[in-house]
Amino acid sequence: MEQQLVVFDLANEHYGVDIAAVEGIIKMQAITVVPRAPEFVEGVTNLRGKVLPVIDLRKRFGLPNGEATKDTRIVVVEMNGTTVGIVVDGVSEVLRVSPEAIEPPSPIVTTVDSAFLKGIAKVAERLVILLDLGRVLTVQEQANLHGLPASLPMAA
Repeated sequence: MEQQLVVFDLANEHYGVDIAAVEGIIKMQAITVVPRAPEFVEGVTNLRGKVLPVIDLRKRFGLPNGEATKDTRIVVVEMNGTTVGIVVDGVSEVLRVSPEAIEPPSPIVTTVDSAFLKGIAKVAERLVILLDLGRVLTVQEQANLHGLPASLPMAA
């Protein structure tokens, strides 16, 4: 069965996430810095009256910092039961990808630190890196986002 992906750009690469995990895409807006938050957490923002933690995927993935442009967006996603905003350089499209076009990531490029790579989709002349949003943050990092002790079980 075909998979629908929201494709976004980050440091000149294309990334895709399952459309079912995306709650919305908003323009960059004011982000309040939270003291002592993990380095990849930009802070929090107000989304329709709710406080939304915002993660900088460039920092999370160890990519060079980028300047915010008119194309910069916050993709609002559900990550293991938590709604989170992820800052991306731009959202390019929604794609339908057949299972045959997706290959698992090579063991050569995957490590414990890249467990969030779900696969690589071959789309026309480019490659789209598929992310497993449930693994972008460790259980400890998710607990920090919640402000809960790490020993509490996380909702699946």
